[in-house]
Amino acid sequence: MAGMNMRKAPAIVILGAGSLATAQRIQQLYPQATLHGLRGRVEAVDSLYESFGETLRGLYQQDTPIIALCAAGIVIRTLASLLSEKDVEPPVLAVAEDGSAVVPLLGGLGGVNLMAREIGEALGVAPAITTSGELRFGTCLLNPPEGYTLADLEQGKRFVSDLLAGQSVRIEGDAPWLAQAQLPADAHAQRTIHVGYQARPDHRDELLIHSRSVLVAVSATQSDLTTEVRAALAEANIAEQALACLLASEQDMAAPALHQAARVLDVPLRFTAPADSLQSMVAHVVPEAQTLAVSNVVIAATPAPIEVAKVGRVRGRLAVIGLGPGAAELMVPAVKAELARAEDVLGYETYVRMAGPFRADQVLHCTDNREEMQRARHAFELAASGRSVVVVSSGDPGVFAMAAAVLEALHESSDPAWHRVDLEILPGVSASLATAAQAGAPLGHDFCVMSLSDNLKPWSIIEKRLDLAAQADLVLAFYNPISKSRPTQLGVALDIVRRHRQGQTPVVLGRDIGRPGQTLRVVTLAELQPEMVDMRTMVLIGSSLTCTFARDGGGQWVYTPRWYGEKP
Repeated sequence: MAGMNMRKAPAIVILGAGSLATAQRIQQLYPQATLHGLRGRVEAVDSLYESFGETLRGLYQQDTPIIALCAAGIVIRTLASLLSEKDVEPPVLAVAEDGSAVVPLLGGLGGVNLMAREIGEALGVAPAITTSGELRFGTCLLNPPEGYTLADLEQGKRFVSDLLAGQSVRIEGDAPWLAQAQLPADAHAQRTIHVGYQARPDHRDELLIHSRSVLVAVSATQSDLTTEVRAALAEANIAEQALACLLASEQDMAAPALHQAARVLDVPLRFTAPADSLQSMVAHVVPEAQTLAVSNVVIAATPAPIEVAKVGRVRGRLAVIGLGPGAAELMVPAVKAELARAEDVLGYETYVRMAGPFRADQVLHCTDNREEMQRARHAFELAASGRSVVVVSSGDPGVFAMAAAVLEALHESSDPAWHRVDLEILPGVSASLATAAQAGAPLGHDFCVMSLSDNLKPWSIIEKRLDLAAQADLVLAFYNPISKSRPTQLGVALDIVRRHRQGQTPVVLGRDIGRPGQTLRVVTLAELQPEMVDMRTMVLIGSSLTCTFARDGGGQWVYTPRWYGEKP
């Protein structure tokens, strides 16, 4: 992302195809931004929405920066009911659909004017900035650039008001960005902007800006890391807001205590090679720092803000995700967020393409569908090097998909670096659930999910399980029902089921549900023939209680009641 001092990637919201070109130019500036378009009016976006108002309000409430390509008035009326304190709102901008105007609306303390300048520069227009302090001084003192943070917002507001009223100011400490500002400077001024990492008492005439130039090296063996770090900073008279990151040994990369402390202190966690002492670890990554051992930690301070990205490395991450059946709106938000943060994306090529569009900096590793274990091992190698990796499955990754292969690869590995990877399995809407939802609720009672592929298990096991599941009167969901290499097994499977089910039992055939050209068909078990099915078809065979009735507009609803036996 460009020089934005924010945690979340922005959302670019458009109403029609006329603004798509401008939106794509902005997305090049913020590669992790998601592009939202109104359904029926635009394609080639990351997400489609039905209601502009609900979408904008939802993003605002999630603290997501918003770049809306529409009239400023529409955005104002949409968000008016949600506006409260301006120090807790995300940046919100309106951009003309042809890129001729950039108007920052909300989020002055969240970096909206910086965003406006960045977008304006990218589009070749001057942003319509109206913030008094920024216009007068050329910088927003209440929103320092990355590497600096304001100690007290309310004091900052009073201080800026004094300067706007005509008071002069002098600067103490190293702040190159302030040297470029047009401040009313006077070496003898009563009011002072102090920049540094030391804790200082509040003073009416002082604006205190902390430099994030402090690193604390810790060990995972400590009992209460958060308390120890805070106590050490207090003993050294260092402001907690000056803390840039925590540093620990790579051997402790998976230790929960470290990650908990980083979350509570709200700072990044970085790792470096093991050393005989915390001082040695610090010297390896920030040799220019002055160090101080306090209690069980080592504090390191540098003259300028610490470039955290250059300190050691992050813990690698591997997420195994499910795309759902194929439609973008059926992909869960957590999966979309994971794809946005990924550096490497691995999977069967068809599924990887479904997961796009991708940024130019994301690396795609497409492989054959039969190379699951090789793919899983490659993913761990990448993640163990510190990269953010995604392994893609269609549907749900834990249902006949990549999650099991990834865990098997980890189980078989003796490489400690693999076991230290931050591994997460993110669910998706499986094909059986997507097909069932289209048909109604055929899986409304107990059901059994089976793969008819005998590539990884003997056909005799499939026959046995089929017979028992059909005998138990479970609704049956068949994955991988038929293929060119397995043309006869579905017919055998249906013969087994028919021993225990009547011919009028409803059967749902869902082909490519959630993808272009999807089809849904309801037949009876007596009518069902293997020729009606291919590898991309989900087969749902009802139980003795599964019902159908006419759907208004054509077709049938299918459901299995939640009661069994006599209706309660």
